[in-house]
Amino acid sequence: MIPDWTAAETNTHQDHVIAHVIGATVLGHFSTDQAAHLLLDIGFIWTIYVDGEMGLVPDSVAIAEVEAGEEVKAELAADAELLHDEGRSAEGLARMVPAPVECLITDVILHARGERRRILINGEEADLAVETNPAAGEVEVRAEPPAANDG
Repeated sequence: MIPDWTAAETNTHQDHVIAHVIGATVLGHFSTDQAAHLLLDIGFIWTIYVDGEMGLVPDSVAIAEVEAGEEVKAELAADAELLHDEGRSAEGLARMVPAPVECLITDVILHARGERRRILINGEEADLAVETNPAAGEVEVRAEPPAANDG
């Protein structure tokens, strides 16, 4: 178990989203107010909100729904296309950040500490963590050492 974090139960909707992302690879991500958006190699964006809730929609739909101007949406769409074509090694991205590690999703574990949420995305070769702080509206995506995947 990760110090100071408690295993948290997922709800039916989260379970449904998690079932769909297993086997996908995270190519990159971007953040907006209150959410992290993970671009998956299956043509979908997995959105994780600061409260731990989740959504999964085609990348074109997710980008169209971002509350931003048309220029930002165009840059996100171009970044998504570049990441799909070139993977994590894509260069020249305007808005998205390539995934920090190769992460073919094998499991997703939710932890809580007060209002904060930590979604550990176990990968075949490496892990990612999405940590949220609803009080500050913050969300962070980072690589995680493999030892952290104790559920």
